[in-house]
Amino acid sequence: MPVLDRTDLELLTALAEDPRTTVVKLADRLRLSRNTIQARMARLEQTGVFESYERSFSTEVLGFPLQAFISIGVRQTELPRIIAELARVPEIVQAHGLSGSIDLLARVACRDARHLFDTDARILSIDGVERTETSLAMGEVIPFRVAGLIGLARREV
Repeated sequence: MPVLDRTDLELLTALAEDPRTTVVKLADRLRLSRNTIQARMARLEQTGVFESYERSFSTEVLGFPLQAFISIGVRQTELPRIIAELARVPEIVQAHGLSGSIDLLARVACRDARHLFDTDARILSIDGVERTETSLAMGEVIPFRVAGLIGLARREV
């Protein structure tokens, strides 16, 4: 993982506050040249600081208003194959590997309860998946964010 200096952290702060800002605006804000900003952005991208450039969309607007988390228990020896098969389930919008009694946690988006039931059944039908447990998401109370962590990192540099 790269070591981030104060300028990198200021750049990340600006991007966290306005992800759609331009390189020119970033250069003005940080009082650096456009070329310096572009070089730093390229380095941050190459070292894996930026995880994705994919836009986030409302699953509700797409016709999938029901959100749920499915805890998945698997045979550990088959984990890579199971993950590959789960990646082919379009209703799974995100998944994490966990430690403890749950092996994987998948966030799914579905049209309704029947669709959720069918999605869970598809997951259970994957060879090596031993059990699932579904929890309905009642609402997002804290969205994904990193601004606070950037602030903590800035204090340490």
